[in-house]
Order: sequence, then structure tokens, then C-alpha cells
Amino acid sequence: MISITPQEVSTAKLHGYLLSAVSPRPIAFASTMDEDGNVNLSPFSFFNVFSANPPILIFSPARRVRDNTTKHTLENVLKTKEVVINIVNFEMVQQMSLSSTEYPNGVNEFVKAGFTQVASDMVKPPRVGESPVQFECKVNDVIALGAKGGAGNLIIAEVVKLHIKESILDAEGKIDAVKIDTVARMGANWYNRSKEGMFEVLKPIRTMGIGVDALPISIRNSTVLTGNDLGILGNSEKIPTEEEVREFIKLGIDKCPHIDVANKENTQKQAQDMLQKGIVFDAFRLLLAIDLINI
Repeated sequence: MISITPQEVSTAKLHGYLLSAVSPRPIAFASTMDEDGNVNLSPFSFFNVFSANPPILIFSPARRVRDNTTKHTLENVLKTKEVVINIVNFEMVQQMSLSSTEYPNGVNEFVKAGFTQVASDMVKPPRVGESPVQFECKVNDVIALGAKGGAGNLIIAEVVKLHIKESILDAEGKIDAVKIDTVARMGANWYNRSKEGMFEVLKPIRTMGIGVDALPISIRNSTVLTGNDLGILGNSEKIPTEEEVREFIKLGIDKCPHIDVANKENTQKQAQDMLQKGIVFDAFRLLLAIDLINI
């Protein structure tokens, strides 16, 4: 067995050990607002419920290890003392991951990740419409655990109102663990799905994904592609050029006679299958080929 004292290793390495060992961890998808009304949305896996009376949720935005800066969520909470904690299920995990991209201050991650803003009843930050359970919270306290990179900040949030989708309830009105289908964070790129086990979600690219809002309308409005599919595409660094799409039509589709670009729905299903297999660039080109060929 390897024995380590925290001071013997770098903070980054210790951070990796902690996240990989203490897992799976539930995810607090926190929506906040600054004093000027700018909305921020970000996930945190240092999170859990700690009391029922009063109802208390605690999550911890850590100071960034690489440069010791703080996150917009923490900065907003310190100023406004309000937050909405949205629960993440499998249907929204790719969009949630995309929202963790470090977009500049003032960029609305609801828009970039393709989520629906729903007005809250008792706090100013909006709720995530796609989330199966949403907790409106007042912040009772923020406890800084240190001043160096990697230090957490415990946000003690008291639930003042919760919203539960009826579709996740069983016959007795209780939350059904299978129906809610929550996901939890593990180490590296790994997540855990409550009813099916481990799966992988690649971390957002460092150069920033284009966002769901930058996808062509024909893709965003697809009746075939799911929120997860859009999240994967939104994490692309750029939209394929017309030249790249035509190259795919010439070299790709000619080798795949089962792909019928004239049939939009079937082609989108084919692209969806490619996305699930991790063939993102070709899936993107195939989706764009539909409009290019049918012009």
C-alpha cells in the first residue's frame, strides 16, 4: 500500500486522488446571478444534503488549483446570498458538462449549453427547466477553508422552495430512483449513472466549445437529436466548413450507401449513432450535409 501525507505531493495530484477515491459524488448544478443581473450556471461535485429541518444543502466551489482564482459562482453567492441548486440526470449530462467550460464573465451558460431558464419564485437566479428537481436556496453562510489554490468554500444553502417533476414520482408520490436517473461524478472523465453504472464524458475542450447556441437552427430544432447530442456538438471547437462537408459527402457518404441524406430523419439518426460512438466531427459533417445536399 502507498502511504502519502498531503504535503508530500502537489495539490493537483492530491486533488486527483481525492476525486477518484471519494466517489461517486452527487452534482450540484448551481445557477447564480451577479448584482447586475448576469446569470451564471456551473456544476460542482463537492456537494450533499446535510439537514432536513432546516433543509440544508452544502456545496463547495474550490479555488482553481492552477492559478488560485475563484469561480463566478462563489463571487455571485458572496454578493447576492442566493442560489438555485438543480439536480442533474442522464438526459442532461452532456449539456451540463459543456456548461463547465470557463466562458468569460457575463456569458450565460444557460444559452451556451442550450438549457431553458425558468423563473424562480423566491430567489432571483433562474432554475434549469430540464432538471428533474430544483432547489431555490438562500445562502446562510460561506466558509472559506483556505486561501491557496485548491481550497474549498463551503456554501451553506437553506432550501426555501423545491420543484419536483411529476414524471419522476412513483405511485405513492415518492421520487423513483430509476425514473429520476441521476448521475454522479467520479475521477477523470468518469461518471456513474444510478441505474446502469459507469460511463465516460470527455471534459470540455480548453479552447472553449462553440456552444449549443452556435449550432445551425436545423440541428438545434431536430426532433431526433437529444440534449446530450446537442451538448456533444456544442463542445466542438468550430463548425465544419462547407469544404469539409463536401469532402465528407464525396469520400464518406460514397463509402456508406446505407446513409440516405435525402431522408433527413434517418440521416440524423445515423449521425446520432456516430455521436454516441465518439465520431463527433464526421457526425457534425453528416448533419450539415443534409442542408447542403437538399439546397
